[in-house]
Amino acid sequence: MTHTVVGLFDDRDDAESAMKDLIDGGFIKDSIDLSNRRSVEAEADKEGIGDKISNFFSSLFGGDDATARNYTYAAQDAEAILTVQADSNERAKLAQDILDRNGAMDANEKGAEYGQARTASTDDRSAGANATGTKKTIPVVQEKLDVGKREVERGGARVRSRIVEKPVEENVRLREEHVVVNRRPVDREVTKGDLENFRPGEMEITERAEVPIVGKQARVVEEVEVGKEVTEHDQTIRDTVKGTQVDVEKVDQTTNQPPDTQAKRARK
Repeated sequence: MTHTVVGLFDDRDDAESAMKDLIDGGFIKDSIDLSNRRSVEAEADKEGIGDKISNFFSSLFGGDDATARNYTYAAQDAEAILTVQADSNERAKLAQDILDRNGAMDANEKGAEYGQARTASTDDRSAGANATGTKKTIPVVQEKLDVGKREVERGGARVRSRIVEKPVEENVRLREEHVVVNRRPVDREVTKGDLENFRPGEMEITERAEVPIVGKQARVVEEVEVGKEVTEHDQTIRDTVKGTQVDVEKVDQTTNQPPDTQAKRARK
């Protein structure tokens, strides 16, 4: 047995989301129909759109006139109507859960409220200006200041490192060797050692000297640490809000004039 599940949505995006969840849940796309209320109204012919919707729900719910009437009323405010064909009670229950989860309105509750408002409006019109005991409601609207927060960029610091060169000086002491030849006159007897050295010979003495050797070694001499610190402060926000102010003025039932006006005329 085929079951038809109907969902009424205030937002078409919610209806499209429900349609996607239905397909993900195993319902075939051909068994799902998504109608936009405005597009349905645009296609209405001689038969009024209200009559079309009413006939649709009457045929859908059979003899349940109250449910059909509630759905008809609720559909007047719906932006989208989503219908699903299910082949079992279990699948119909699953479809209903998916529609409810995506924000489908409670058609019975919405339609009942709409019907009550419509009945009250009809009663007001039929009662006329001289009706007694009629209650009318004036909504009192009051704006509230809603203060939130958002982050904005207020500046910052840019840290850049680069290589620079600068001249430096260092002193170092160097040692040098120099060959010194001293000749001094003597007058003594020849010794045996002198006789042994009394032959041609050669002697070589090497001079040595220290020269500077320059090397470079990199060392870390400082660290630059970059971070942020968070502070908080209180700020008072001043603005204006609008609200409805209802002034009640009693009117004399016989002359239909405010009491103050009658008093002025009496003094004259």
